[in-house]
Amino acid sequence: MRLFIFFMVLSTGTSLFAQGDKSSCPANLSIFAEFAKVKNYDSAYTPWKEVWTVCPELNVATFKYGERILKHKISEATDDKTTYQAELIQLYDDWLTHFPNAKSGASEVGSILSSKAQSMIDYNQGTLQEAFEVFDQAFTQDPNSFTSPNQLYTYFKTTYELYKAGTTSTEDLFTKYEEVSEKFELEQNKLTKKLDAILTKLDEGQALTSREQRSKRVYETNVLAFSTYSNNLEAIISQESSCENLIPLYRKNFEENRGDSVWLNRAASRMDAKECSDDPLFVELVEALHAINPSANSAYYLGLLKDKANDSQAALAYYEESLTLEQDKYRKAEILYKIAVKFNKKGLKSKSRSYAYRALKNRPSMGKAYMLIASLYASSANDCGTTQFEKRAVYWLAANTARKAAAVDSGVKKTALKLVESYEGRAPSKTDIFTEGRAGETITFSCWIADSVTVPQL
Repeated sequence: MRLFIFFMVLSTGTSLFAQGDKSSCPANLSIFAEFAKVKNYDSAYTPWKEVWTVCPELNVATFKYGERILKHKISEATDDKTTYQAELIQLYDDWLTHFPNAKSGASEVGSILSSKAQSMIDYNQGTLQEAFEVFDQAFTQDPNSFTSPNQLYTYFKTTYELYKAGTTSTEDLFTKYEEVSEKFELEQNKLTKKLDAILTKLDEGQALTSREQRSKRVYETNVLAFSTYSNNLEAIISQESSCENLIPLYRKNFEENRGDSVWLNRAASRMDAKECSDDPLFVELVEALHAINPSANSAYYLGLLKDKANDSQAALAYYEESLTLEQDKYRKAEILYKIAVKFNKKGLKSKSRSYAYRALKNRPSMGKAYMLIASLYASSANDCGTTQFEKRAVYWLAANTARKAAAVDSGVKKTALKLVESYEGRAPSKTDIFTEGRAGETITFSCWIADSVTVPQL
């Protein structure tokens, strides 16, 4: 029946539009939906507009397709776009009125509001402050459905622009940064857990179903998006979060927040990330945090302090306490990776690799852990092997490890592949392999690496 009505209108030109009564709505819904499915948004506009105007409560498709239709009309308009832009903003308001929840019953308020705020920014609808307030409403009322990395980034960027305009304080800027970055971490971890389940299946030699293959591509694409926007977020905040700015700010607010574990943890985390931990304030933050809420983070920071005091044994004890206290394996992976980095800086390569592999056991898609291990191998080229050929062969091992990073983590794939190219460029050439006559041979490294690599076949 739906297709009959659709083709009837196409062939006869009979209009079911603008009748102004609800009886025509089901037919118009079928018509615009068929047009929209094939992306013929221009033809979909008129019957869609009739349904939206006369019976918006009929079906959520009016709003899901309506968003696409109006964005198309805005992008294709050659003259005045303001009507379509205003309609889009009104569409989001009506969407909230008639279909604030998904079919499952879960709220979509955060998603709808954040999409509205993004459109306000994209199409200059309202002021910057008004767009921020809509974003903020989405984030505070329904953060569960506010998951778009682009919109989360725009939310913080809007905060930053208000800060630069003098209408938002430095303290509010950093608070918003911490909130949004924590949201990025939460959403990225959700995706990574799904991706890791698929990677584990591959590692076990199991074939993926077609659905799993599609899911893998989707997860990798979305992880890359979160990684990209997260880096953009860091690029913005790095302009303001120097030690010269952070220390006076946190010092000023320390006494007021001495009993607030969330504030203390965020302050300590930011100071650690910006390498401000040499300041005495960092010690006060960590001690206050551990006193009121001993946690994986506070134990890790105490380990940092012991490291700075050159008490490696006590530092390692605190690091291990941090790992014991942390129950979430993805956060545990981050701690393990940080410890691996610390050991690398101390020149303890074997320990660094050990912690990096422990991180990968908790989070198989942590590409940066593979990249760290690859760099450990590459930095040992002159220390492993008995001949020049064998010493340079270490770079094959480094390249193979960096290649694993590219395979499991779309967020670091581009960088990892550049490393692969660099390492392979420093490994023995085809001419070297031919001259030495070692194609296909296995070279074992007896140094700390205690691993082997197969010379490529010619």
